Amino acid sequence: MKNTFIVGANGAIGKLLVEELQNKKIGFTAGVRKTEQLDALTKNKIPAKLIDLTGSVEDLAQAMSGSDSVIFTAGSGGKTGDDMTLEVDLDGAVKTMEAAVRAGIKRYIMVSSVYADDREKFANSPIRPYMTAKFYADRELRRSNLDYTIIHPGYLTNDDPTGKISVDGDETQTVTRNDVAQVLATIIDNSRTIRKDYLIVNGTTDIKDAF
Repeated sequence: MKNTFIVGANGAIGKLLVEELQNKKIGFTAGVRKTEQLDALTKNKIPAKLIDLTGSVEDLAQAMSGSDSVIFTAGSGGKTGDDMTLEVDLDGAVKTMEAAVRAGIKRYIMVSSVYADDREKFANSPIRPYMTAKFYADRELRRSNLDYTIIHPGYLTNDDPTGKISVDGDETQTVTRNDVAQVLATIIDNSRTIRKDYLIVNGTTDIKDAF
């Protein structure tokens, strides 16, 4: 049975992804950074491991060992200070790429951000350090030999899922976190999405048909 390792399983999208993979009966391991998060998951019989994105690549590789793919949903969101943005959103992300290689994992899906691929568009952003970190993390992923997919969600909302998106649509539009989680669960084994970037916003195409 295949297994997906979720980096940042306790985050806003990560929690929804856990539910989505459970519903689809897709094997996964939830990677979290706090003992209390680990205990809550294991109490509910959800497979989970403790990980530290500020720790070693070797420890991350050991945690990922046995998985077939990695989905990176972790992030400081630009709200925890520039130091943690650098450690989590840039160096932490790159460490998981290196760890995936060490663990023999080829498939890697990154949750990035709208505008993260264009410096000019985030030059005046109030979370410029976060956007810069995402820019370079994405660049490192593209330079790797991993079978990557990079998802750039539009402006995220907590609205109910629609099940419908537009791929490479209007950057100014929104997308629900639930729909992003559905996208991630849908593309894990979709070879057509390998080594591609996608901007996703809510639209009129069923997620299952969008890729």
